[in-house]
Amino acid sequence: MQTYMVGGAVRDALLGLPVNDHDWVVVGATPQEMISAGYLPVGKDFPVFLHPETREEYALARTERKTARGYRGFAFHAEPHVTLEEDLARRDLTINAIAQDEAGRLIDPFDGRTDLTRRVLRHVTLAFREDPVRILRVARFAARFADFSLAPETLALMREMVEDGEADHLVAERVWQELARGLMEATPSRMFDVLRECGALARLLPEVERLWGVPQPVDHHPEVDTGVHLMMVLDMSARLQASLPVRFACLTHDLGKGTTPGEIWPRHIGHEERSARLLRKICDRLRVPTECREIAEVVAREHGNIHRSGEFGPAALVRLLERCDAFRKPQRLDAILLACECDARGRLGLEERPYPQRGRLLAALEAAQSAATHEMAAQAQQQGVAGPRIGEMIHHARIQAVADAGLAASSASAA
Repeated sequence: MQTYMVGGAVRDALLGLPVNDHDWVVVGATPQEMISAGYLPVGKDFPVFLHPETREEYALARTERKTARGYRGFAFHAEPHVTLEEDLARRDLTINAIAQDEAGRLIDPFDGRTDLTRRVLRHVTLAFREDPVRILRVARFAARFADFSLAPETLALMREMVEDGEADHLVAERVWQELARGLMEATPSRMFDVLRECGALARLLPEVERLWGVPQPVDHHPEVDTGVHLMMVLDMSARLQASLPVRFACLTHDLGKGTTPGEIWPRHIGHEERSARLLRKICDRLRVPTECREIAEVVAREHGNIHRSGEFGPAALVRLLERCDAFRKPQRLDAILLACECDARGRLGLEERPYPQRGRLLAALEAAQSAATHEMAAQAQQQGVAGPRIGEMIHHARIQAVADAGLAASSASAA
């Protein structure tokens, strides 16, 4: 039985990057031998075991055979006679197909070290085309390693896979998993660049794909093209180290501009509500987690009003906070406002522009929360006031608190 460190741990060590997780391949062992040595079996589709002390994953060397379309269409073969090279040959990229033995020697049958030096993402073998998840993984690695180029032959292979319908058989959970991981990389725009180049974005997220070529008013958007703006917003979210819900909101905030009738370009009147409707379809299709969905929907619907909130009077500010559900879920407001800041600064030449709306709305929420709403509700009930009337009293008390704090514009807006 021989054990090898493989994959990302070897790659990142060679790049001089921190190594947080290790993956291991075991050659020459059976599942029973692993269990007898104290390893805990966890794999359902193929033999994977947890080390009894470190809890790191150890997988038996395996080969695979395509049996049907899609991510799950494989039969795996893990026997003691499967070699390390056979196992490495089924991996996605050459830079992920390097192994290291227990003595520290590198095993690199597909010349991944050369591709690391040349900063190239290249598929290992034609077996790449059998798993459509690899399209998403390559796009994600492009977002992580922004200075790596995509080998032309790998891009051509990915295009063939898309044209052959492989991307249409991706399961929602894997699409969301890879999309979420790509959004959290250092340059998320590159993931979408690669997905567009190979044609996969149009299959997986047509609502996003159609934004390229859609013009916007140059006075607000010097970059003009909506798709270009979207990528700038995403990269701004990475620069500001935003959470996944914020980055997803950035991705989906302008979807409605792709459905604006041509005769009312480039102002995109009413695009916010259209964005929210399209967002809900994406979330249903990809089974997006609730927190990401809820924050993205508020940002899609209200980002225009948040941008204009410096013109709002006390009543309009409180109504905006209520629509953002800020009184019930105050911890979410900063995430919503950060997404809007990314939108405002994700524009050509405006990347360093301050965004005072964020601080001002947080201060407005704090002021409105200072109104003694619980005491007011209790007193109202004692006086026989109930139902909607109590809500109106609290609403007006919050407006007065914001006015007293001096946070509102001198003239009210009808937002």
